[in-house]
This record gives sequence, C-alpha cells and structure tokens, in this order.
Amino acid sequence: MKTYLIPIVCILLLSACSSKKNQSEIKKTIDKMTIETTVAEIMKQTSFSKDLVERGVKQTADLWQEDNGSKEEFKDFCMTHFCKNANEKEKLFRRLCSNFETIYGHNNRVSIEMLRPSHVVGYEKLPVDEIFAAYNGLAHFSDDMFTNKIAFIISLNFPFYTLEEKTRYADKWNDTEWGYARLGDVFTARVPAAAQQQIDQATAASDNYISNYNIYMGSLLDKQQQSLFPKDMVLITHWGLRDELKSNYADKTKGLEKQQMIYEVMKHIIYQSIPQDVINKGDYTWNPYSNKIYKNSKEQKAVAEGDTRYQFLLNNFKAMKAADPYYTYFPTYISRKFDQEFEISQQEVEKLFVALVSSPQVKEVAALIKQRLGRDLQPYDIWYDGFKSRSEMDPAELDKKVMAKYPTKNAFVADLPQILMKMGFTQEKALFICNHVDVDASIGAGHAWGSLMKSDNALLRTRIGDKGMDYKGYNIGVHEFGHNVEQTISLHLVPNYFLNGVPNTAFTEALAFVFQQQDLALLGMGDANEKAHYLNTLDIFWGCYEIMGVSLVDMKIWQWMYEHPDATAAELKNQVINIAKEVWNTYYAPVFGSKDEPILAVYSHMIDAPLYLSAYPLGHLIDFQLEDYFKGKNRGNEIERIYSMGRLIPQYWMQKAVGNTLSVNALLKATSEAAEKVK
Repeated sequence: MKTYLIPIVCILLLSACSSKKNQSEIKKTIDKMTIETTVAEIMKQTSFSKDLVERGVKQTADLWQEDNGSKEEFKDFCMTHFCKNANEKEKLFRRLCSNFETIYGHNNRVSIEMLRPSHVVGYEKLPVDEIFAAYNGLAHFSDDMFTNKIAFIISLNFPFYTLEEKTRYADKWNDTEWGYARLGDVFTARVPAAAQQQIDQATAASDNYISNYNIYMGSLLDKQQQSLFPKDMVLITHWGLRDELKSNYADKTKGLEKQQMIYEVMKHIIYQSIPQDVINKGDYTWNPYSNKIYKNSKEQKAVAEGDTRYQFLLNNFKAMKAADPYYTYFPTYISRKFDQEFEISQQEVEKLFVALVSSPQVKEVAALIKQRLGRDLQPYDIWYDGFKSRSEMDPAELDKKVMAKYPTKNAFVADLPQILMKMGFTQEKALFICNHVDVDASIGAGHAWGSLMKSDNALLRTRIGDKGMDYKGYNIGVHEFGHNVEQTISLHLVPNYFLNGVPNTAFTEALAFVFQQQDLALLGMGDANEKAHYLNTLDIFWGCYEIMGVSLVDMKIWQWMYEHPDATAAELKNQVINIAKEVWNTYYAPVFGSKDEPILAVYSHMIDAPLYLSAYPLGHLIDFQLEDYFKGKNRGNEIERIYSMGRLIPQYWMQKAVGNTLSVNALLKATSEAAEKVK
C-alpha cells in the first residue's frame, strides 16, 4: 500500500507561495552587475570560497522579486546574512533544523487529524470531511518564508545542488555537509498558493474516491447465478480484489472460477462499465459476466459508472501541470517526481524496468508457473502467488490462525515488539520503535504515515474487522509496520534533521517488503523447504515483472497527458486502455499467449497517487539486494545501520548500504539459478 512518506523534498511539493505571477512572467530584478558587486563585497568579510558565495548569491537573485526589495536592498541583505565562517554557518543550520522540525512536525499532525474520518474506522462521514481533508496548513508556508526572507537566508547560505553535482560530491561530503545540501533543496521554486490548493483538492478527492471503492463479493453471481464468495466479504479495489485472487491459488475446487470472476470485475472497473449501484454497496446482486444487476432476483436497470475514474486522474494531472511554470529546475510533474523526488531520472527508471520485463528469464519463470498450475497462463497470473509458502495453505485456516492471535487491535499492538525481536532487534530497540508507532483500524486497504518530529509518533493503519484481524489485514499490517520501522529510525537516528527519511519512497517500500516476506515466519509458520530461498527469488522476480509493467503504463499515461493537455476524461479512458494493451502486447502477450488484455490499467494508485507506482518495483529491486546482503548477518542490526544513514541520493545510499548500486542484473542472474533449482 501507499506509505505517507513526507521527507523534506515532498514538503517542497506541498508548500507554496501566493505570488499571482507566472514564473515566466516574473521580471528578474537583480542584474549581473549587482550580483558581481555583491559577491565582491561578501568576499571581503567571509572565509568561504568564491564559488560558494557566487552560487548562493546567484540562486538568491533568481528567487528575488520586485516586492522583496530594490537592488541595493538585495545587496545589503546578502552582506548582512551571508555567514562569515563555518562555525556561524553550523549554528544557523542547527537552529533551522530545530525550527523546521517544529513547523513540519506540527503541520503533519494537523493533516493526520483532518484526514481521520477518511482513513480511520469509527467516524461518521460528514460532507465537510472532504473539505477538511483537502486542508493544507503549509499552503502558504513558502510564501511566508519568502516574505520574511528566511527562504533567502537559506538559498544564500545553503544553495541548491543538482543531482549530477550531488553524485559528484557524494563521498566527499560529511554528514553535516549532506544536511546543508538537503536544506538547499527546500526553496528552489515559488509556487502560488492557489495552484497548491488545487493540487490538494484534486489529490484528496481522488484518495477519498479510491478509499471508498469497495466491491461486495457476496453479491457477485457466476454464470449460473450462484454466489462464490462469503456474504460478508467486502474488498477494496484493486488491492483487496488482487489479494483475494492470489489467495485462491490454494483453492483447488473453486479457485480458478473465483479468479475468473474477479478478473471480470476488474475489467468492468477499467472500462468503467461497472454499474454505479454496486460500487461500495451491497443492495444489488451483480453478474459481472452479463453485467446485469438484480434485486430480489428481479433484474434492475444498471447505470454504468461512466468516466469517473479517469476524471479523477485527469484532475490530478491538470492540478500538477498548473504548477509547472513555477519550477526552474523541474519544469514538469514528471521531472519533479523522478529527478527531484526519486532522484533517478525517468529514462533511467524506464530502462531498468524494460531490461527486466523483456529479459529471457521471464519465459523461464512463466514456463515454470505453467507447469506448476497444470494449465495455460491467464492474464491475472501476473499475480501468481505459488512461490510463497502461504499459496499452498487454506486461506480460511490462515484467517482462523491470525484472528485467534489478533482478535483485537490491542492484541496486534502488544505483539509488535515481539515481531521486531524476531527480526533481530534487541528488546530495547524494539520497545523504542514500538513506543513511537500508533495503530488504527483503516477504512482503506491500509497505509503508514510517518512523523516529522521526534515528539510525535508514526501511524500504522490496516484493516481490523469486528471478528479480529484476518490474514490479509495482518499481511498488510506487517508491510506497513516495515514502513514505520524505517520512518522511526530515519527520523530519530539520522545525523541531522534535514537528512530525515530515505532517498525516495522505493527505499521505504523495500524495508516494508523485507518485513512482509517474513509474515508467516513471524506467525511461527516458516517454510522449512530447502528450496525456500529460490522460491523467494522467483517470487520477487515475478512481482517485479508485474508491477514494472504497470509502472510503464503509468509513465506512458503521464507522457500522453502532457502531449494532450486538453484531453477529456473519455479520451483519457480510451488512451489508458490503449496504453495498457500496448504494454501488454509488447512484454506480456508473447509469454501469456493472449493479446489486448487491459489488466495493467487496474492499479488504484494510478488514480490516487500520481506517478507513485515506480516506487514499488524500485523497492523490490532494493529489497532483493538488501535480503541478499542480510544473509549471515543480524537483520535488525543491519536495518538500524542502513536506515540511520538518512536521505542520501539513491545510488550512493545503495553503495554504502550493500556495496553495490541499484541494478536488475543480480536479480536476473539469481532468477535463472532459482528457476533451474526449482524445476
């Protein structure tokens, strides 16, 4: 599930200023001569190099606008506030660390509280909730910081470095210098508050739409008008549907039929032919094969949802694009997501993904899956779960065991320290982490939300029913707890506040995967199979194959929207389906034997988390390299060491963490070996 990871770089995308001018319309008020004379005067009173002074003055001049003051005032400001020496600069940095932790931390808590009715079980839903959910206490933060000139003090003394420069200096900077560089990332653009509010409203609305998009499985009818699922089963799309589909590989009698029905439901969601009255409602029975709905066995008129799903996607795009003109270094949302947030270019990410999904190992593993299933592959076998130990277990028995262990939320909370100790953490460290994590029963599929100040706690949300936590809720809960472990370590144990977090969301996903893969072992149901290691490798590879394809679709959709900014929701729907089929036909049809399948378009994060999806496959690659590194080592000690490094750039972080940069090569090599061993 999505983690609400909000390091400083994400705050950049949340904060804004109220300037009504388009960046391209803003006249530069500080000329070259003023910059040169300012630099010359500062050099008379500082011990820093001319290169550093020039960088700070030029970037400050680029952000300075007419209402900030005259040329003379600019020069006086720079001379007054440029630090005289290293000691003065470090004192300023420490004070900024303390004050920004206060600002970001408390505003983060405000957002958490405003979103409780949308995220947590037990609240009566009111129309005003969605308005509060869209509230952003930092909407005017950047504007305030430029008005009071704190932003200029930062840009002057802690200038911005490009990714190329960060890569060049990575191993030369110490922890404090890395903190300086991260502080330099904070103020690089001046975005109007109105543009940010539009983004907040669009993303909050799409999140609410997805969080409340459930399918009442007990109301589904097969071709014989019979129900296959428990009456009280309600699954969120797409995650709940996907996980139920996965669990049915263990059902040798009705499993295939259930999977086929779930795929029919998914296709109706993608095509938007799903009847509106079966979304988040159980008032009607629905036959997804005929797409007819019934009440008291009598057919009723069905009205399709229409293009709602794609309108939310389009709204997110338009909101993000409206902010483009205000970013000097990252002029599109695509560049902000990859170059700024992920700090891996979109082209590099795409190249990594294509290398795996087009690799010969895909056919090797597909042949193995076909052999194990004893049938031809179906499109939904992109979610084949047979390499996991639980795939051979009765889902009902798994639910029974988990519910007995965790009949209440409190029972799960009480066991969290034991989970950490089983993962190799000391009792002291396990209690420290757990004392900084709060647990709620989630309305949606589940998520983790990190704290941004040491006096606050991270949040773990997962589904906990009236009868207790079932296996799906537990599996998600363990995944989200992995996020919380990262969030706590990378806030409390990093060298300074501006190194808070990890390089990007993929790195927190990686640790969540590390935890999730141990879920059965944590229940005392570990697999003693001597081939378990090889099966795990195949599972990671097949998971990458699936989600990398979805991510390629996501990237191509955003590229298309930028090429067609005036598209309607209906046009976007058609193009999303076309792109999904195109990616399928290129990388999946040769393996599965069926063309024009739309399944890669079903992922909910395409709608509620713009361009977030690439974090998952990147996370899988990092997860594999981490797990490979952990062999023979104390996992808890290594997790603490690695995640306390903080938010370095990705490839440098990987080098320091496991001794290698991010790549698919190790996974491809291990996959070939694993396929041969398991065969």
